[in-house]
Amino acid sequence: MEATETIDQMDLVVFNDDVNTFEHVIATLIRVCEHTPEQAEQCTLLIHHKGKCAVKMGTFDFLKPMREAICEAGIDARIL
Repeated sequence: MEATETIDQMDLVVFNDDVNTFEHVIATLIRVCEHTPEQAEQCTLLIHHKGKCAVKMGTFDFLKPMREAICEAGIDARIL
């Protein structure tokens, strides 16, 4: 048998609130997650209508600085 390294993929999830504007969330996703404007807009619409959206996938270490930057922008985000 060949040994393989297991890398746990996690989701960076952004949650809806009644405070942040669409424009602010879109700009944050573009800046932090390097989304295209279209990606950021689609994620923001899902956040608004569904209550949350997984905006990025990766390892915990990859997602942690993004989560911190999103939270510093006043937006609720968690790694799940």
